[in-house]
Amino acid sequence: MLKREFKINLKSFIIWTSISIILFLVSFLVYPSIVNSESSANLNEMLKMFPKEILTMFNMDISNINTVFGWFQTEGITLFLLLVCLFASILGSNILTKEESEKTIEFLYSKPISRNRIVTSKLLCGTIYILAIILVVTLFNLIGMYLSDSLEFKKFILLSLSISFTALPIFYLTVYISSYFNKIKKTIGIGLAVVFISFFIQMISMMGKKIEWFKYLSFHTLSDSRNIIKTAEMDYRFLIISMFLSLMFIILTYVKYNKKELV
Repeated sequence: MLKREFKINLKSFIIWTSISIILFLVSFLVYPSIVNSESSANLNEMLKMFPKEILTMFNMDISNINTVFGWFQTEGITLFLLLVCLFASILGSNILTKEESEKTIEFLYSKPISRNRIVTSKLLCGTIYILAIILVVTLFNLIGMYLSDSLEFKKFILLSLSISFTALPIFYLTVYISSYFNKIKKTIGIGLAVVFISFFIQMISMMGKKIEWFKYLSFHTLSDSRNIIKTAEMDYRFLIISMFLSLMFIILTYVKYNKKELV
């Protein structure tokens, strides 16, 4: 069952991994030529004109973007997180529902396979693919940044690892949401909305002290990139929250799917 899931979702994994690698490859090739000594000074002057809130949104107030690794700490990690979360949400939205949408659920029920086994294989497959895309892109980025300029290895690893704290809960949530539907078209839209709403809530929370509490409504806060950039340390409270949310959505998925009337 698990082998079947890997085969079915392999194409999606390859596409999203390739997109991520290509985007970072372009950055590694182009960025060093853009940020030379002259343009670097102009860039710093331009950044001074931006509102503090905008700089905070992309960590530009605490990171120097004159190097590739500096760029990674700002726009790069935001891009990496968004890509993995989009992959996680789309995968979570269809990995369970497509069996009913494509009428292959009848084949599964012709076999001695329980509903719990179906859910387990799909959750395990999705989890492995999400961790795999993070690992593959991280290794590629590691090589790229090592060749481009100086690299703060500990910060880089922590930033990359923290992406899973957001991506996995989003995956499990979208799987749970999809258990209420029978058509992929409905679930993918909801899954994408979860990612973008979470992303924009986090961005909004950085626009002032009065609305800073908004960040507690966003999955993206769990990645905690600002704290990692500042201290080179991980706040394990976010790991615990991520694990708790993941476990909660997993349990809810099993409960709901076992009660669901399948067509």
